[in-house]
Amino acid sequence: MAYIEGTDKPASSDPHLCPFCLALDVPDEDVLVVRRGRFCFVIMNLYPYSPGHLLVCPNRHIQDYTDLTSDELVEMAALTQAALRTILAVSHPAGFNLGVNQGSVAGAGIAGHLHQHIVPRWAGDTNFLPIIARTRAIPQLLGETRALLAENWLE
Repeated sequence: MAYIEGTDKPASSDPHLCPFCLALDVPDEDVLVVRRGRFCFVIMNLYPYSPGHLLVCPNRHIQDYTDLTSDELVEMAALTQAALRTILAVSHPAGFNLGVNQGSVAGAGIAGHLHQHIVPRWAGDTNFLPIIARTRAIPQLLGETRALLAENWLE
């Protein structure tokens, strides 16, 4: 319901209100950061589509993919590859959805700060719950998933 009601969702693109920018100066465990690079970081999605749903974010508060520097672009790709390897080793999904929703009209929940989704998928992971009960079953707490992925991170 917090996601549906927009609870704690920043009302503007102000970096002082951006949850990704705020995560830069907080201990990893407190904000569910799995891995930090020099230009980008990997964080758990607070409203996951499936267990292990990660976001790869540049440290800089930018909205547009074309504004990424070469260093940010390369590190975002490298962190994405490492996240895929790690999730495969830890959770054994059958596949992944990867994507960027740029702009609120394209579905970006935090449109002010570019981020890429990494969504692990399993056969049969979408069932009646999202349709009938308007909810998803997530079998593990976010903090537990963060710790598992962080401890088993593969470069």
